Amino acid sequence: MITSPAFAGRHYAVLGLARSGLATVEALLASGARVTAWDSNEAARAKVTGDVTFADPATIDLTGFAGIVVSPGVPLNRHPIGGHAASFGVPVIGDIELFAQARASLPAHKVVGITGTNGKSTTTALITHILETAGVPTLMGGNIGLPILGRDPLPAGGAYVLELSSYQIDITQSLDCDVAVLTNITPDHLDRYDGFTGYAASKERLFDMQSAGHVAIIAVEDEPSRAIAARHPGTIAVRSSDVAGQEAWPALQGPHNAQNAAIAIQVARALGIVNDAIEKGLRSYPGLPHRMQRVAEKRGVLFINDSKATNATATAPALGAYPKIHWILGGLPKTDDLDDCAPWFGHVVAGYTIGQAGPMFARILREAGKPVTESGTLDQAVADAAAAARPGEVVMLSPACASFDQFSDYEARGDAFRRAVEGLPL
Repeated sequence: MITSPAFAGRHYAVLGLARSGLATVEALLASGARVTAWDSNEAARAKVTGDVTFADPATIDLTGFAGIVVSPGVPLNRHPIGGHAASFGVPVIGDIELFAQARASLPAHKVVGITGTNGKSTTTALITHILETAGVPTLMGGNIGLPILGRDPLPAGGAYVLELSSYQIDITQSLDCDVAVLTNITPDHLDRYDGFTGYAASKERLFDMQSAGHVAIIAVEDEPSRAIAARHPGTIAVRSSDVAGQEAWPALQGPHNAQNAAIAIQVARALGIVNDAIEKGLRSYPGLPHRMQRVAEKRGVLFINDSKATNATATAPALGAYPKIHWILGGLPKTDDLDDCAPWFGHVVAGYTIGQAGPMFARILREAGKPVTESGTLDQAVADAAAAARPGEVVMLSPACASFDQFSDYEARGDAFRRAVEGLPL
């Protein structure tokens, strides 16, 4: 795990004992800190080992505490911990801030921080893959993968590649990224902010924390991102049109992946990776599970698992990636339209609807002149689409919906899609 003498002899509270909270407790204890831990879930508290005190930091005297480490899922605009901690002058921080404070005691390294509304997971994983392909010791963490404090430190010359949500940035004060990245900004999570302006300002803080001379890379294909780039002189501006040769990168098809690749190329160059190694990484990148994931090819038909696309905005670029798609969509709807997907309806050969949103989405597609099968369930939709698809076409699960009407999460839905495809005859 990552430990630091900076924490020794200090007293911290940890609020929220899921994976990152447990890793934080263990790292602090191993560093010689005192820890008060709390989670309202008794089963979560039972997983804690070591000499800790259990108490809710939102109700106790916080005199002398060095910080309150909260899960990014704690809504600070509504939770009492923010005001309570402020009354004692105690900072509310996250595990990324602890990592930032521990950096001085780690072997020499670089940190890449990636934020944005969409695309940050793929961009983070792609950068990690390119660096690993080039032989750089690399660790991926933050909002993706395992908790950062639970990982072993990298050797000298390594690179930490961190996906950072706005929630994580909100509780980070001193993360000075060697390379900071913004993929895009569109309205999201507005229940946690004072409107869209507050949400965008949260993203911008990643760049505000950087030292002079460190690299800022921003995709400037939306107005809020362009405005942030303009306020940070020296920013490397990136556009999807900057890339060439995308047809040779199997897991990086579509306009959204052109942007992801353009960013990753600039990050790799900023870290000194040569072009041949970058190209090798782009060609061999396997893709993220459940995000434009190539599951199989049967009888000349390609099957794509894009279960992570839980809203129409996320599905739209997936539809842009292939010219002839048999589209499986539906689930628990977040909106009553598919307006963001409409520009790509020309790529849809036919739709196969499932779940609660099925009838509504079927109506929308029929009104757009598309043939639709109301399959109802995912297994039936895979069977229906596979029967209709012809060689050279694509069957794609990109639901534009949450999964919770029929599945526990988008991962379970994607796994069910894969199993259904595996069960098809060759």
